[in-house]
Amino acid sequence: MPKRLSQRELERLLTDNGFQLVRQRGSHRIFTDGFRTVAVPAHGKDIAVGTLARIIRDSGLPKEIFS
Repeated sequence: MPKRLSQRELERLLTDNGFQLVRQRGSHRIFTDGFRTVAVPAHGKDIAVGTLARIIRDSGLPKEIFS
């Protein structure tokens, strides 16, 4: 199980691994790498465990990056 990450830490990991912020709608920021799209909640809190697991799955990146 990945550790708890803040919204900023998660966004940094995504951008460091080829994702770009393409838009924001309300409190969700949408990142894409051209093939996959990931929505990150921008509430300024730690990302919930289930939400983080879904983001990892949707991103297609290895779990080890998020530990």
